Amino acid sequence: MEDSSGLADRLGSRYAGVLSDVRELQRGAVARTGGREIDCRGDELFAVFEESRLATAAALEIQHAVTGRDWPADERVRVRVGLHTGEAEQAGDGFVGLEVHRASRICQAAHGGQVLLSEDALDGAAADVQELGEYEFRGLREPERLFQLLADGLPDDFPPLRGVRKREHALTAVVADDSILLREGLARLLAEAEIDVVGQASDADELMLKVRSYHPDVAIVDIRMPPTQTDEGIRAAREIRARHPSTGVLVLSQHVAHTYAVELLADSAQGLGYLLKDRVADVDEFLGAVRRVAEGGSALDPLVVAELVGRSRGDDPVERLSPREREVLELMAEGRSNQAIGQRLFISPRAVEKHVTSIFTKLRLPAAPEDHRRVLAVLRFLGS
Repeated sequence: MEDSSGLADRLGSRYAGVLSDVRELQRGAVARTGGREIDCRGDELFAVFEESRLATAAALEIQHAVTGRDWPADERVRVRVGLHTGEAEQAGDGFVGLEVHRASRICQAAHGGQVLLSEDALDGAAADVQELGEYEFRGLREPERLFQLLADGLPDDFPPLRGVRKREHALTAVVADDSILLREGLARLLAEAEIDVVGQASDADELMLKVRSYHPDVAIVDIRMPPTQTDEGIRAAREIRARHPSTGVLVLSQHVAHTYAVELLADSAQGLGYLLKDRVADVDEFLGAVRRVAEGGSALDPLVVAELVGRSRGDDPVERLSPREREVLELMAEGRSNQAIGQRLFISPRAVEKHVTSIFTKLRLPAAPEDHRRVLAVLRFLGS
């Protein structure tokens, strides 16, 4: 169960009943799909199946049952599920061995509502999946290529996996701008930073072709491109985000156009950047933005943030923030980490954490993983 400690703290004596309800849903799904419960401790349940497809069916049934249940507001429950196929030794009524640890680590990396599968578990799973990449787990020598189970009625957009490190690989990029000089200049900067430019495009159609063909980690897109030099880049960016969610989009603009920024941010700030072209001159800042966006973070130009902040708004929870909290939120909107915020404001990481927690409270953001709440805070800040 996700945030079981938080649930126990909020619910008090009612927590036992909620935990019992979740276990009943899990055990029913395991039994109906031919599985066998091996262990149950705390909020965890471990079961084994004869075939991957049966384990997948159980995982889907559990997630549909939990997410589809009408929980009271303070009892909102989400569970994480991990699937792995391997050999283990039987010890008494249970199993032991490295593969058991691997299955547990995979489960722990998931978010509530998410089902993760190892590459071994894919064989015979008979399900639609999305590849997430190769990850290194604490205490395990070999990395694991992970996949996310996809199904109608279940969420498919989650923050980066929890407590694991994505195995380093050369980032790939597509650069789109009708100016060949700027395209070549950007490509050279990226190449010198060991970011592999797999394609260049001079218009939106060519950009979409390159993204479909090469599946880059990030697309760097001019806001205006032929033939009309108006909003082709923005429309292409929205199409990339809709059709190729694993590709981050960094939009470059000659001038601040906050309407376009808000339009792009309407759904999520993850994997999105919006910078003025002048910002490219600060090479380290530009490359840092490219990497953040490619890895699922955000990067908004400080001038864009400043203009959005200065807009006149009605009743707004952002107005409850203190001046220091507002500074912290502005830097969050630029995509800065807590450490980077502390360095910029000359305050300790602990102080940043306290400000961030206060921001979540004042913006009335629901309990959720840290990365997801940061995105919600930025959307509340910029889109209201």
